[in-house]
Amino acid sequence: MSTAVLQLIINGLLLGGIYALISIGLTLIFGVVEIINFAHGEFLMLSMYASYWLFQLYGVDPYVSLFVVIPAFFAIGWAVQRIIIQPIIHAPPLNQIFATVGMSLVLQNAALFFWKADYRTVRTAYSTVSFSGLMISTPRLVAFVFALAIIAALLIFLKRTYTGKAIRALAQEKRAAMLMGIDIYRMYKIAFGIGIACVGAAGAILIPIYYAFPTVGAMFVLIAFVVVILGGYNSLVGALIGGLIIGMVEAFSGFFLSPHLKEAVYFVIFILILLLRPAGLFGRA
Repeated sequence: MSTAVLQLIINGLLLGGIYALISIGLTLIFGVVEIINFAHGEFLMLSMYASYWLFQLYGVDPYVSLFVVIPAFFAIGWAVQRIIIQPIIHAPPLNQIFATVGMSLVLQNAALFFWKADYRTVRTAYSTVSFSGLMISTPRLVAFVFALAIIAALLIFLKRTYTGKAIRALAQEKRAAMLMGIDIYRMYKIAFGIGIACVGAAGAILIPIYYAFPTVGAMFVLIAFVVVILGGYNSLVGALIGGLIIGMVEAFSGFFLSPHLKEAVYFVIFILILLLRPAGLFGRA
């Protein structure tokens, strides 16, 4: 039993690192721009397709494709913020929700039109390795390492650079940031671009593990919302820890209860957090 529990812990942590990378971009966008991006999962879906086609057409390894996907999706995020989000940034919340939900539907249907409903994935040369009776999926391990490296680089950027400090200042107090001469609309574009770049990176490292299809983003964005609420909607560290917790919950509930009930378990956690601690584990009230 101890080996089985250790195996579940490993599986949960490896999965949780990917969830954290997806969620940290959503946290950054919501904490800085104060927009709930319901199209976040569709950008994940697009990045999975981007990595898939780079592999199919040019033989680019999914992990190497990160060097193409991350800057490309940062540019996409910048453009989306400038063209779609900025005009509605001071609109009523309902208008903002309709805009991002509409963008989600457009992207889903565009993917369905261009690539049909076929399930696509990338088969790499990486295999599962065995260590002391434990089976470790190499693609999941590599994805976990890449996810932690990207999260660490983002945290260093936010803490050590002027732009990162400006983004943090904007997230803490918008009016004070404006009085200090920070161009808030430029910071909005940078923050949104980084958030989409994070989910783009997550899609690239997911494609050797999961199938890409037009509605795959809907599944992951629901998990991302649970992680964001659990960790705290304005805490990047909370998103990291929340992702690891949800990964562990999914691994253990799938094993001890049923694989069909794992979603129900973390949505029960989602409801309890909303009832008992709405600000999340690390968020400020």
